[in-house]
Amino acid sequence: MDNFQTVLRFFMNQKNTIGYSFMALLTIGGERVFSMVSFQCPCNHDQNFAYGLMFLLGPAAVLLVLSLFFSSKLWRLYTGCCLNPMKLCPRGNCFSCLRVFMSIFTGACVAPIMWLCVALLNGTFYECAVSGLDDNLVVHLFCKNKTMKCREELAQVPCDRSKLSKNERMELLLMFRAQSQILGWCIIIIAATVGLLGTCYTNCRSKVSFLQLTFWKRYVEKEKERFDTFAVEYATKLAERNLQSFFENKHPEPFPFPNHKAWEEISALYTFSRSEQYYSTLQQYIERTDRDFTCEKRPVLDLEDEIEMS
Repeated sequence: MDNFQTVLRFFMNQKNTIGYSFMALLTIGGERVFSMVSFQCPCNHDQNFAYGLMFLLGPAAVLLVLSLFFSSKLWRLYTGCCLNPMKLCPRGNCFSCLRVFMSIFTGACVAPIMWLCVALLNGTFYECAVSGLDDNLVVHLFCKNKTMKCREELAQVPCDRSKLSKNERMELLLMFRAQSQILGWCIIIIAATVGLLGTCYTNCRSKVSFLQLTFWKRYVEKEKERFDTFAVEYATKLAERNLQSFFENKHPEPFPFPNHKAWEEISALYTFSRSEQYYSTLQQYIERTDRDFTCEKRPVLDLEDEIEMS
């Protein structure tokens, strides 16, 4: 039993690494499916570039949008900002707001960068896109010291319909693939370097020590886990109380519920301060001496502010 708990604790501590590894496997699998099943280079001078570029950048754009869509930090910051723009930049601190947005965006870029790296290392999409370029400089680079037939048949190289010799076609394909893989490795190196420098800068500017920062991260994770569990339990009790009142046709029993202002305060993003050693907005709220203990009489919004939910 102790061994099982040790293994479980190890996986829980490494869940970010495991998550990124799983994302990488899904990206590799998705790229292979696209390459073998849906991708068919038209081998047309007018269509190759747009078609190859769409398969190279299209999934990356979709992954970026999905990553932003599933970012709880983004929705925590954005929800209600049209009615209260100060939620985006509390206390007028635009630099802190910009830093939060950069953190959200860089986190969302992980999946698209993985896709670009995998797609470029494979080279299928790149060779289709580049073979459709008609810029004289690019064509001269690929067909240097070759006949005019190379220029005319360049768009046909990714397919078997090219009239070039097998050796010439293979030479061009290897050139395309080499360039694609070089670009892929450049993106990997740049992303790794930027990630390392960003982590170094963040840790260097940290207002707390390494162990306290580790504790802070653990606390935030545990608070989120316990909040989700407690919210499910509390919502279940509230639903049972409301249904019981409805079906038994009697007044509901008193049910304590945080007021609207309390929900607003704990939903804000928290910035650590040396003067207030709290680890989240929830802890900051519950330890306030001027905390408002007034409960809502009914846990719903006013009719004019009611939101239809499905």
